[in-house]
Amino acid sequence: MTITKAACVGRPRGFDIDLALEQALNVFWRNGYEGTSINELTEVMGIKKPSLYAAFGNKEQLFLKAIELYENRPDALFNSACKHEHVADVVRGLLLGAAAKFTDCSHPQGCALINSTLSCGEASGSIKQAVLERKVINKQKLITRLDQAKQQGELNENCQPEVLARFISTLLLGMSVQASEGATLEEVQQVANMAVEGVLTLYVNQ
Repeated sequence: MTITKAACVGRPRGFDIDLALEQALNVFWRNGYEGTSINELTEVMGIKKPSLYAAFGNKEQLFLKAIELYENRPDALFNSACKHEHVADVVRGLLLGAAAKFTDCSHPQGCALINSTLSCGEASGSIKQAVLERKVINKQKLITRLDQAKQQGELNENCQPEVLARFISTLLLGMSVQASEGATLEEVQQVANMAVEGVLTLYVNQ
């Protein structure tokens, strides 16, 4: 989708809004919401401030659109993992998939949702709340999938889907922070493999 604007001082004739959103996402992903300035965004996106405001509103609205783009990608972690037929593959898809995605050097390391709000203060309370709500949606999606697996007999009676979902979410948070701090794929995979083995041994009916 391309937005075309009338020629005027300080504004380009047009720009690719999807590409601009991808570029903005990468800046928020790398620097966090509060660590990202409007000047940096316009420089990376290749547009002037009036064009940014006209297309996206303010910085907060731009961030929310960027996060929506991140969450709705076809290969988004929770979306792709929860589609697996067997619960063992759901667990592998989440943890091993996260290890691969969080250390992928083609984009900033870690999870964009987690990175963007780690250092947010009170002034960015609405942003923290919006991201928290998205995390809750993802966790509920996982709980629903684990509940389904338990009802189908894939998970044993000792498994509490809500607790297991919380455990996995906590692991994802830690893995994201490790990747952001420079942990390698191998190092994060070691953690993921240990967790997968533990969950499958304790709760998945063979």
